Amino acid sequence: MAGLLFGTGGIPLSTAKPKNLLNGIRRIAELGLGCTEMEFVYGVRMTEADAAQVATSAQKYHVKLTAHAPYYINLNAHENDKLVASQERLLQTAHIASLCGASSVAFHAAFYLLDPPEEVYPRMKKILTGLLTEIKRRHYFITLRPELMGKPSQFGSLEELLNLCSEVEGLAPCIDFAHLHARAGKVNSYYEFVSVLKQIEKKLGRLALDNMHIHLSGIKYNPKAGELSHLNVRESDLKYTDLLMALKEQGAQGMVICESPNLEEDALHLQETFNKV
Repeated sequence: MAGLLFGTGGIPLSTAKPKNLLNGIRRIAELGLGCTEMEFVYGVRMTEADAAQVATSAQKYHVKLTAHAPYYINLNAHENDKLVASQERLLQTAHIASLCGASSVAFHAAFYLLDPPEEVYPRMKKILTGLLTEIKRRHYFITLRPELMGKPSQFGSLEELLNLCSEVEGLAPCIDFAHLHARAGKVNSYYEFVSVLKQIEKKLGRLALDNMHIHLSGIKYNPKAGELSHLNVRESDLKYTDLLMALKEQGAQGMVICESPNLEEDALHLQETFNKV
């Protein structure tokens, strides 16, 4: 993917009625943004026919697509029915996202549920290896991207993601820098952001920096619980200008999906700031 594209996590707030995905894609193009993340976070409620229309619209307006799977996924669920349902939700998202022409699916992988992290990791590796085998068998042309999570109770630290993606073919990370800041209580300077990008390149190769999927917003957090809520970037202590400078100087490419409450306002501000730094 050439360059770093900026867009919204969901349909822009200023989209004309009816506020559906097709109009949202057109609005992204009108705003001068380059991408959007389709939010299937409360379930995948899109038919194959509708997905084909989305793909046509995205091609027409030159908008790159990605997707976010439902929140109701826990690949460390202790009950078998919940574990099976979680896997089915991820497969269903991969299916529809692939038909839409999306490049990847971001998802929240798991909660530890008081299990030791060192026991959860091999379960994630085994389950995701199986899911990717099934995705390949079904010819869904999609990359799965476990998200870097903002709470210490959730699977998805930077180290876990980099190890997992280096060991499982077909996985790539979704790097949420706001979550990283909230989870660690630091990682909030130019040099720390550069260090993270260099860790990604060292562990996953240059291709990982050439095809990034980034989530970005302001963040409210505390040291014990981690992430509490998303904020607009200028209402948060996240040093996003330092981050954008690090991304530019390291030659990062891919998508920056803005998850601020004001969506396109911050997406445009981030894009403008990136172009200026």
